Amino acid sequence: MPKVGYVAIIGKPNVGKSTLMNAIVGAKLSIVTPKPQTTRKNVLGIYTADDVQIVFLDTPGALVPRYEMQRSMMDYVHKSIDEADVIVVLADATHGLHALNYLTEEFMEILKQSNKPILLAINKTDALKDRKEVLPLILEFQKLNVFKEFLPISALKNKVIDELVKTITEYLPEGEFLYEQDFLSDQPERFFVAEIIRETIFMEYGQEIPYSCEINITEFLEREAGKWFIGAEIIIERSTQKGIIIGAKGQKIKEVGQRARYKIEKHLEKPVFLELFVKVRDNWRNNKTMLKSYGY
Repeated sequence: MPKVGYVAIIGKPNVGKSTLMNAIVGAKLSIVTPKPQTTRKNVLGIYTADDVQIVFLDTPGALVPRYEMQRSMMDYVHKSIDEADVIVVLADATHGLHALNYLTEEFMEILKQSNKPILLAINKTDALKDRKEVLPLILEFQKLNVFKEFLPISALKNKVIDELVKTITEYLPEGEFLYEQDFLSDQPERFFVAEIIRETIFMEYGQEIPYSCEINITEFLEREAGKWFIGAEIIIERSTQKGIIIGAKGQKIKEVGQRARYKIEKHLEKPVFLELFVKVRDNWRNNKTMLKSYGY
């Protein structure tokens, strides 16, 4: 009988959750940038082998919410813990004992009450001068009496990932596959296109711009002949940000559109015409009605 189940990947921002899921699934499903809080919603990725199917939930980084949007993001984390058969907590080896900081008493209590197998994956070991540096961190995590297994890994270098998958499989229940074997995700293409545009903005702009923007796909026309047409709104919070997004004589948004279009065409394997608009929606991150309309 195959092993099948849901696995939540949780951890603080920028610890490598998206990189890990992408490495296991073998495709870029979650966007990855050097900036923290890149992932805002759960991204579902499906790993299937001969006798195992693992449905991964790449969750937003665990943080103390400052905006209504971030509260919604933390709801995703808690929901994933509830739905998961196995929980993988990801820590950053380069942070030393500070990697423990986000495991607050409240968060630890949530993990304990879940009654789920909880595994600890200590990521970014490739950045250590000596892998033995991870041993004191493992000893400190052991004192918490929460984790079933401890695995030092490198998601970026794809090291020990197979062993992590094997360990996860041991804790999964038996069952029939939930998805067809060639499925990588159940998210629609519109979702991935929006994420690609948002990733491009994260890479092209500094300071507050990436965190103040949201992408709303307004049109997605698939054509049998010719280019697909995609219309998207870049939602920002303040009118002062509009000029920064557009740039002098519209040059900056033109560059963003070109870079995003290239990545979208690579993802869809189709030529596309991408049209971007900039819309100001004051304080949208604290507006529950707007957040709901944007899928939060």
